[in-house]
Amino acid sequence: MSLLAFFGPPAITLLLFAVGAFPYALWVTRRRPSQPARWAVIGIAAAIAAYGAGTVYGLAFTNPLDVCGDKTGDGVYMDAGRDFGLTRVSVDSFPPSITCHWTGGHDTEAVWFWTSPLLFAGVACSTVCLALMYRTRRS
Repeated sequence: MSLLAFFGPPAITLLLFAVGAFPYALWVTRRRPSQPARWAVIGIAAAIAAYGAGTVYGLAFTNPLDVCGDKTGDGVYMDAGRDFGLTRVSVDSFPPSITCHWTGGHDTEAVWFWTSPLLFAGVACSTVCLALMYRTRRS
């Protein structure tokens, strides 16, 4: 597994949060939105950051083989340190998932464990807050 695939997801998540913090701060100071509106935006930002990290810079969709293992001189992808060959890769776009299937009969998940909970927490937070905002407007 390359260093980009290992360190990329946490780095892209932090980068997306940092890039979004400045416009969020400007929006809060200029518009003074309600508390549910603020949390809805934070939830959407968390979901976007988690999805961005879960796709591992797009490698999941362009070349998932490089995420799973290292290519040998024979052109076979091998599991690092286990000497198992890669038989197939399963890629799901939502929630982001890259499952590597090895000749030894075991499977490994290449997407970081925290991406799906953060994605679903962000979606749930924004959904609840948007429902609260809708209910407040209708009253």
